[in-house]
Amino acid sequence: MDFNSSGGGNELHNNQFYQSEESKPLLGEMSVPLEGNNNKLCAGPCKRTLQHCSSGMRYKLLQEGDIQVCVVKHPRTFLSKILTSKFLRRWEPHHLTLTDSSLASATPTGYMEAALSYSTIEDLQLLSWDNAPKYCVQLSFPGGTVLLQAANSYLRDQWFNSLQWKKKIYKYRKVLNNPSRWEVVLKEIRLLVDMALTSPLQDESIHQAPLQIISTLLAENTNLSTQDHENIIVAIAPLLENNHPPPDLCEFFCKHCRERPRSMVVIEVFTPVVQRILKHNMDFGKCPRLRLFTQEYILALNELNAGMEVVKKFIHSMHGPTGQCPHPRVLPNLVAVCLAAIYSCYEDFINSRDNSPSLKEIRNGCQQQNERKPPLPLRLLPPLPPPPTLPLSPPPSIVNSSEILVELERNNNTANARRKGPGGGDSEPNLIDCLLVSPALNALSIQLPAQADRVLGCFALILKMLSDYDDWRPALASLLQPIPFPKEALAHAKFTKELKHVIQRFAEDPRQEVHSCLLSVRSGKDGWFQLYSPGGVACDDDGELFASMVHILMGSCYKTKKFLLSLAENKLGPCMLLALRGNQTMVEILCLMLEYNIIENKDTQLQIISTLESTPVGLHMYEQLCDRQRELKELQRKGGPTRLTLPSKSTDADLARLLSSGSFGNLENLSLAFTNVTSACAEQLIKLPSLKQLNLWSTQFGDTGLRLLSEHLACLQVLNLCETPVTDAGLLSLSSMKSLCSLNMNSTKLTADTYEDLKAKLPNLTEVDVRYTEAW
Repeated sequence: MDFNSSGGGNELHNNQFYQSEESKPLLGEMSVPLEGNNNKLCAGPCKRTLQHCSSGMRYKLLQEGDIQVCVVKHPRTFLSKILTSKFLRRWEPHHLTLTDSSLASATPTGYMEAALSYSTIEDLQLLSWDNAPKYCVQLSFPGGTVLLQAANSYLRDQWFNSLQWKKKIYKYRKVLNNPSRWEVVLKEIRLLVDMALTSPLQDESIHQAPLQIISTLLAENTNLSTQDHENIIVAIAPLLENNHPPPDLCEFFCKHCRERPRSMVVIEVFTPVVQRILKHNMDFGKCPRLRLFTQEYILALNELNAGMEVVKKFIHSMHGPTGQCPHPRVLPNLVAVCLAAIYSCYEDFINSRDNSPSLKEIRNGCQQQNERKPPLPLRLLPPLPPPPTLPLSPPPSIVNSSEILVELERNNNTANARRKGPGGGDSEPNLIDCLLVSPALNALSIQLPAQADRVLGCFALILKMLSDYDDWRPALASLLQPIPFPKEALAHAKFTKELKHVIQRFAEDPRQEVHSCLLSVRSGKDGWFQLYSPGGVACDDDGELFASMVHILMGSCYKTKKFLLSLAENKLGPCMLLALRGNQTMVEILCLMLEYNIIENKDTQLQIISTLESTPVGLHMYEQLCDRQRELKELQRKGGPTRLTLPSKSTDADLARLLSSGSFGNLENLSLAFTNVTSACAEQLIKLPSLKQLNLWSTQFGDTGLRLLSEHLACLQVLNLCETPVTDAGLLSLSSMKSLCSLNMNSTKLTADTYEDLKAKLPNLTEVDVRYTEAW
């Protein structure tokens, strides 16, 4: 910023003028040095001002504030005399507002009866003088001067820089709204960017205002050449290093990515912009065009020669070289981009099916029913019965549109299957319901356009890449639950094949927060486990992934009776088939079903036994089961003590050894207080059919054991968990033990909400100890 002074040496001694700007052509403001009188004399003030600007002082952009105002209507040539005369006396307090075009007062009276337009301000100066410690800003306009007096030098400088910024932005907005020659416009844009980067003002609008001006310029001039586009993008690149592009500019960037994906601008300019968006964006819902720009940028990378290798390197750069990504927003933002891109591939099909407005229509404001195109006729027509002499199914129904080809293949069973409506008439089955409920009956094939297919494949591979990072996997599993993809995408063989790698990663991860996301969120809602199990829509193997999922779930806290009941009800056939082929996990599942009496039907039990005996591993496990059952019958045989107390320091092995030594069918009261038993002893405790009182005071018995007890010891009446490591996760399972009448949770991690829940669900609970807990 350049400064000069006016007046002679005596005036310079009494009055110091820090001139910042002359009324010169806008193009030369930032580059042409100012001219003035007495260059040697003004060297001192210029130096002081430059030191002041380079001292690192930063100011917030003022929008309004209180200040003293004085207007002197005299020629500028007599200004130095007026400042020291007796006529400069009256100051008016005003609350001034810095609008986009003028300086206005909240009380338009006196000096500020009319707003002062920035276009009439010829000069801005900082003023101070020795004989009166006042801090003023001088605004020169034709025929006079406005003086603004602040309380201190910092406020004066804040007003000066804010007014200077508003004046320059006003000029740039006028010049760039009426472009003449694009060579001049490009220079003006560069000067505008330099002004924003060097301004001492520190405010979000300092960088956003130039970007908005350039966005408007590009939106109103759509006939620019590609070279002009790239020149403008390169010119504004410095502003984008620390700022998100506004929505209109995002649209311009998207267009460039689509039309010139191999341009160097995509790599050199857009890459840091997208990286910043992924690292710092908090909500794409507030600015969906940021997400769309990120999506188009990734697709542009995929169009390069190396294709997905470039995308893979970009994902790795976002994660970083270490094992832990330092930016917590990167993964959620990447997943949001992937989900939106995958949905967009089927958007027209989904909207034509349910006649809902598309995202594009919503953006364009076309939400009236009569403003949209009629829905595509995607319906299941009642098939004609096949001729008696030709037992062939009717030809598949094909519906063509400009973007989608839907082919529905029917077999003989579905040709004769008709649903009855409420009134007794025939009703057509829902297309997607047929897909998900009975995939064997209807084979749905949605043939996407080539571009949409590439988009689907690209973002499916990105999800696959994300699942390969260990630190991202827990959050990714949570973000993909419940299943967030459209039903149509789950019928796409290529997509589900790539997605299978993600689910396989979840199934192989030993962390509970990862593989627990394979199960459905709530009953009646299918999860990944159901989707990729035999008979599921996405299952394309003989059950290998299903077996992996069952293995990891059975090895965690999901080794419960409820999980086995679900398998017996819905997946018993696949379990028996895989056990017949020697899968050890499924053999173990069938043995547990027999051991816990999950299967009540005798014929089904005999079929399971025959399946186990058909393989060596199954036969071995079944023989071990028979031995355990004989020991269990001996343990549960009537007789033995009714009360039993284990010595302190006893272990799980000691308890197992004791219970295997005789009959304990009459055991009602068992005390394990102050022993070293853990949740593992629950496997022995659930074998005691008459147990009514259990004391686990000061043991290491935890949540896993508590869950197992809650499923098998329904007759338990008294339970002491004082000073055990149980938490809400295990205590909540006690709500199924309706016989509990006494419960001691003293000195546990019980919370108030869990306590209230237990009281509501245990009607017989009369004695409760919650001292030294949050619920106390």
